Amino acid sequence: MITGKSIDKLKVGDSAEFAKTVTETDIYLYAGVTGDFNPAHVNEEYAKNTFFKTRIAHGMLTAGFISAIIANQLPGPGTIYLKQDLIFLAPVRIGDTITGRVEVLELNMEKNRVRLKTTCSSQQGVVVLEGEGLVSPPKAPKI
Repeated sequence: MITGKSIDKLKVGDSAEFAKTVTETDIYLYAGVTGDFNPAHVNEEYAKNTFFKTRIAHGMLTAGFISAIIANQLPGPGTIYLKQDLIFLAPVRIGDTITGRVEVLELNMEKNRVRLKTTCSSQQGVVVLEGEGLVSPPKAPKI
């Protein structure tokens, strides 16, 4: 069984990243799974008349990249997501390559909690999302 890092294997400043180019298919699949068919995401004719002038990705689709890092890398498999605060700072458009980043800010050994700085940036280096997460990493394996 694969498990992520237990709290005793983490230190403040540890970080991990994940990058993905957002496609039209990603947006339609996300809309289908969640039921969020806001025309700003799925209707180009509607979106042409918005502030952004084209369709944009769902903010929570972008936030999902943070979840992927937590689940797969830092702390990794077995981690329980407890809380996430988000600020959406800029739109993500079809074709943008977004890099999510998670960084350990604080370790609470007694409660087995890790506070994380969470960000997503575009290929131009524009921060499109930032926030803080709180997770409970997997327990250390018993030997």
